[in-house]
Amino acid sequence: MNAPIRDTAWSTAMPEWVDRLMSRQSLVPALPLYDEVAEKALRIFKRLRVPDIIGTPTYGEVCGEWVFDFVRAIFGSYDPVTKKRMLREFFLLVPKKNGKSSIAAAIMVTAIILNERPLCELLLIAPTISVAAISFDQAAGIIALDADLSAMFHVQGHSRTITHRLTGATLVIKAADPKVVTGTKAAYVLIDELHEFAEMSRAAAVMREIKGGLAARPDGFLLTITTQSKKPPAGVFKAELSKARAVRDGDIALPLLAVLYELPSEIAKDGGWKDPKTWPLVNPALGASVQPEFLADELIAAEAEGPEALMLLASQHFNVQIGLSLRADRWPGAPHWEDCGDEELTLERLIDRSEVCVVGVDGGGLDDLFALAVIGRERETRNWLHWAHAWAFPEVAQQRKEIASRLADFEKAGELTFCHQVGDDVSGALRVIQRLEAAGLLPLESPAIGLDAAGIAELLDELDEAGFGEDRWISVGQGWKLQQAVLTLPRRMKDRRFIHGASSLMAWNVGNAKTELKGSNYIVTKQTAGSAKIDALMATFNAAMLMFGNPEAAGPSIYETRGIRLV
Repeated sequence: MNAPIRDTAWSTAMPEWVDRLMSRQSLVPALPLYDEVAEKALRIFKRLRVPDIIGTPTYGEVCGEWVFDFVRAIFGSYDPVTKKRMLREFFLLVPKKNGKSSIAAAIMVTAIILNERPLCELLLIAPTISVAAISFDQAAGIIALDADLSAMFHVQGHSRTITHRLTGATLVIKAADPKVVTGTKAAYVLIDELHEFAEMSRAAAVMREIKGGLAARPDGFLLTITTQSKKPPAGVFKAELSKARAVRDGDIALPLLAVLYELPSEIAKDGGWKDPKTWPLVNPALGASVQPEFLADELIAAEAEGPEALMLLASQHFNVQIGLSLRADRWPGAPHWEDCGDEELTLERLIDRSEVCVVGVDGGGLDDLFALAVIGRERETRNWLHWAHAWAFPEVAQQRKEIASRLADFEKAGELTFCHQVGDDVSGALRVIQRLEAAGLLPLESPAIGLDAAGIAELLDELDEAGFGEDRWISVGQGWKLQQAVLTLPRRMKDRRFIHGASSLMAWNVGNAKTELKGSNYIVTKQTAGSAKIDALMATFNAAMLMFGNPEAAGPSIYETRGIRLV
């Protein structure tokens, strides 16, 4: 069945967004708005008073044109004749201190004033109860400052509900939870701080309920207003942000308007965001609700505190997307990891380019990950090429809900496999090993497979059954015995003699890894990293310990004559 043809006049694609951002032009494209509706909404919005600014000025007095453009687009996309909204979703990514939450509350108050649907429900969903309380106070404060609005609405603080006395429409402010949004019939929904939902295992269910409720209400909209994530994007935030960028860039066509105040990657990387000249590009309210002196002071303080504070500042005040969690006690290879990535480096390409390969395995229980890493030595350059994969049982996501959304992302990317029965992880790893053996890339004169000394006995049995005897694998000492890998791999990364496949799974593992000094040795351990997994990195260390031995490939495989024994 063919997809419906969309009216190209309502396309929100803006492939020239970088040029518009750099010249400080509006990030809202020219659209055939219903001007009468747009202007009416803007008049109402501008009249509302800001409750938390000295003197309680109107939004019309304190907001910039970027806000007015956005408000006009939201309400002006509604056709008053057909009662249908031409744009159904709106996504605003803007740093802290730019009036985000205050603007969100005013938009929802404007929406309930203009709403034509009897007994309509409007939802403002916040990530936590405390944020929900702040949002409610903002909306209630707007109403309290206007005598006409105070007469029009009944405000109930105990239930965080605002009711229109004539239409019966209700604006309810809630904390995100499937229990409170299940069966919702809301026509207007605003989600505040979507990035905070990334660590919530229930976030995907919340989004499904919201979008399901909107399906039967063509007059409604879903508005998301958020800052960048404090951690590498994951879960629903990663999915929604990726969709917004794809629409903005013109890669997909959806009835969605994405206004993203973020620097292009070539400027943001290597600390380019620290240049004060870039600050007004992503802080549209600079000089008003956010002062350059404040940002300058915060930058000085963050540089004194270290990488973790710098990354937090970059993400929250400059919308820089975090790739790795770089803490002061980070693994020394973390700062160089992203620079060594090559998205084209699949397992197939690693095999094609390598003269010899070794394998590292880090096994886990039902509530842990099972990880395998391959390191190949490239012909001619002798650079190390890296690929990794992990397996997990559903118990991991159930018992460690804080990482469930990330594991789901890794599965979608093909970097992690969820197992249906015991042994799926071992057989999956064995297939990779057999593939390398068939290609004649595993060494015979030295160990080809490095295992955690506390590895799974089941894997050893399967290796033996497949013809990999004790001379083909070795138990790699952990803790301080891995110091050569812990300290030498970063040296190879610094001059890009270690190239990896740029997988998000590995980036997460590397970002999670912490080091600690024991005696004169730096070690990376699971216990130090806590519930944030590092299994694939540990498998990488195990493989590296074998590659340090300068192994030589066995040459043409015996499997070429007798075939591969699959298990």
